[in-house]
Amino acid sequence: MEEGIFEGLKVLDCASFIAAPAAATVLSDFGAQVIKIEPPVTGDPYRNLPNLPGYPVSPHNYAWLLEARNKRSLALDLSKPEGQAVLHRLVAEADVFITNFPPAVRERLGMTYAELAPLNARLVYASFTGYGEKGAEANKPGFDSNAYWARSGLMDLVRADENTTPARSISGMGDHPCAMAFYGAIVTALYKRERTGKGSHVSSNLMANGVWAASVLAQAKLCGAKFGERRPRERALNAVVNHYRCRDGRWLILSLLNEDRQWPSLARCLGREDLIADARFATKPDRHARSLELIKIFDGIFAGKDLAEWRGILDGSGLVFGVVGILDDIPTDRQMLDNDVLVPFEGDTMLTVNSPIWVDGSPKVPPRHPPAIGEHSDEILRETGYDEAAIRQLRNAGVVA
Repeated sequence: MEEGIFEGLKVLDCASFIAAPAAATVLSDFGAQVIKIEPPVTGDPYRNLPNLPGYPVSPHNYAWLLEARNKRSLALDLSKPEGQAVLHRLVAEADVFITNFPPAVRERLGMTYAELAPLNARLVYASFTGYGEKGAEANKPGFDSNAYWARSGLMDLVRADENTTPARSISGMGDHPCAMAFYGAIVTALYKRERTGKGSHVSSNLMANGVWAASVLAQAKLCGAKFGERRPRERALNAVVNHYRCRDGRWLILSLLNEDRQWPSLARCLGREDLIADARFATKPDRHARSLELIKIFDGIFAGKDLAEWRGILDGSGLVFGVVGILDDIPTDRQMLDNDVLVPFEGDTMLTVNSPIWVDGSPKVPPRHPPAIGEHSDEILRETGYDEAAIRQLRNAGVVA
């Protein structure tokens, strides 16, 4: 079995919902030994996500499969002093400690950076929050739906116009991009440790990542830019940067930024070479000035063929376009399979979503199924130096399960 770049790296995942533990999952993909610390009996509340109203029904806990692969579980009651003592012993031997508890909770459970750093000078302490570590909202709970998607303006910006209902996010839509940023922070701290020999405190939050994702438009607002009217698809200002519905109800999106060069190719692909010489659309300014008219023409053309037919016509044309994918497409997406975007669990045919980075010459470890609650508690405690009598005592006291 491949060991991975981070073979031997010990990571404590003391987090839930979703960005922080997902960052630990990426570390595990590259061989880190990740210990999932979760409450006894109930376990990490995230295990229950698929049971909430509205989520897809499956015999598999798909949320846990994705976020907890490769990890070992220690069921530990951190509300008890004995549980905190176990955590401190683990921290003394760990390389990375990951948490998304709010600052006030960390203080109550004895796991602030100030408390843990003296136990291990090389510790990378990584904390993730909804709204940052400082200010009036530092302890405010938040999910990506509100702290990332709504607070950043993204929920508003993707609306077709100001009168459209704000677009809801899907579970993990902001958390997973945030996980990659958080992973980057952790790896940066590990690199710093290689140079200095000392650990440090790194952090990230949903709000900051949301504004980073809002990117160009957020910066435009910071520059005092003047924004124009937000227009629905049918009234877009540029017909060749727009999405269109095919005969079978599927959608595709055109993204022809090099419009002057690509306009003739598009007209030929659409079977409308007459548009090239059409005086109404002869130049880019002409096409933009008559975008509503051109959109109506394109709507009629794209409605004449199914998506698969349009893909056959447009693929290889040099035109930039994309399929508006649906979930049904993913399991059989050949490009995703060929590029290991989807990979099977070890010893299984079930696929999982791979973390989106690769390093040549350093394969990831095959994803292993996630643990049951406390599945590895005794094993982890033995490795940390507890003998059988001490383990029984912790179990009898309800500290470990």
